[in-house]
Amino acid sequence: MPLFQYDSFSRRGKRVKGTIDAVSSEAAKTLLRGQGLMPVTVVEVGVEKKGSWFKALFQHPVDIKTKVVFTKQLAVLLKSGVPLLQALELLIEQFEKRFRRILINVKDCVKSGESFASQLEKYPKVFSNVYVQLVRAGEASGKLYMILDRLTGYLEKEEETRKKIKKAMSYPIFMITFSVIIVIVLLTVLVPKMAGMLKKMGKDLPELTIFLTKISDFLLAHYFPITIVLLVFALSFAYWKSTEAGRYKLDKLFLWFPLTAYFSRMKAVVQFSKTLGMLLESGVNLSEALEIVSNVVDNTVLVTKLEGAKDKIIKEGKISRYLEETGIFPKIAIYMIKTGEQSGKLDQMLLHVGDDYDEQLKDLTDSLIAKIGPIMTIVVGLIIGFIVVAVFLPMFSGFDFKSF
Repeated sequence: MPLFQYDSFSRRGKRVKGTIDAVSSEAAKTLLRGQGLMPVTVVEVGVEKKGSWFKALFQHPVDIKTKVVFTKQLAVLLKSGVPLLQALELLIEQFEKRFRRILINVKDCVKSGESFASQLEKYPKVFSNVYVQLVRAGEASGKLYMILDRLTGYLEKEEETRKKIKKAMSYPIFMITFSVIIVIVLLTVLVPKMAGMLKKMGKDLPELTIFLTKISDFLLAHYFPITIVLLVFALSFAYWKSTEAGRYKLDKLFLWFPLTAYFSRMKAVVQFSKTLGMLLESGVNLSEALEIVSNVVDNTVLVTKLEGAKDKIIKEGKISRYLEETGIFPKIAIYMIKTGEQSGKLDQMLLHVGDDYDEQLKDLTDSLIAKIGPIMTIVVGLIIGFIVVAVFLPMFSGFDFKSF
């Protein structure tokens, strides 16, 4: 039954807003009048208005924080013995805008007999494949609240990682942007003016200043084609990166390049181990779990090798041998996963490996965040200092300091 949002007045003239279930807007108005309310507006919440597709282009995605709150509260309600349908009806009032509309549609379909997971699957940009499959496993096992508890921790760690990456990248990006602007201003404004003034004074320009002057003249004379070339390069790179071949080569480069190799490897290990472990623990079979992991893990080198060996892995029921062949997983991680296979506790061992390497990755990230600020400050200072010295050096050349 559709849900309608209403704005009305009571018999005493008090304004009353809320939602009501009804088969139609007229039926909703009749129900409201029966409650002693005078409806002003009655709008079906789950229906998108005409032209809303245009708004969807600029619609912000549902953030992880919202999904964490929803998952956590739903787990608590189910654990307390509240039926799923009633829990969804209670949670609808806690959210707004797009996520509220999604929950209303999901609730209506669940009420008509559809499964919870099948309705979440209709919103792949909000609920990931991992989320949907775990909910499906929870419904099948009758332990949905336990799965939601596990999902809450998974989403919280994902949000924590995202925030750390954002924090780690914000300062370097600011410093790089700031330094680029300063360098452009110095080269296109200060250097030409100073060079012109020094020539009028009859000063001989040092090689360093001449070099900067040539760069400045080149930028001023060709700024438009340079901008076009940079724009075309950026767009071409973005397109190449989005292709399968581009992603594969880029991931291979990250695994090879010393500065990024460790992070790329550990990120792949953490994503693979935690996701596969959580799926297996929830009762998802190995074949389906590997398919889901292939859509979750970012590293295409690992995914390609796993997909190539997928049939053999399913047939043998073992994965450690093929993980070793990827060259991505550390030997200790391979040993632990092999031990999990032999003891029949692969899911627990995968989760242990994921948590262990996740902690190592966090410690290293925190260490780099602490060091990156001073390093960036020094680098930017040296670049700007180099330009300033090159500009003002001719003014002091030949100056007799002994007269002081």
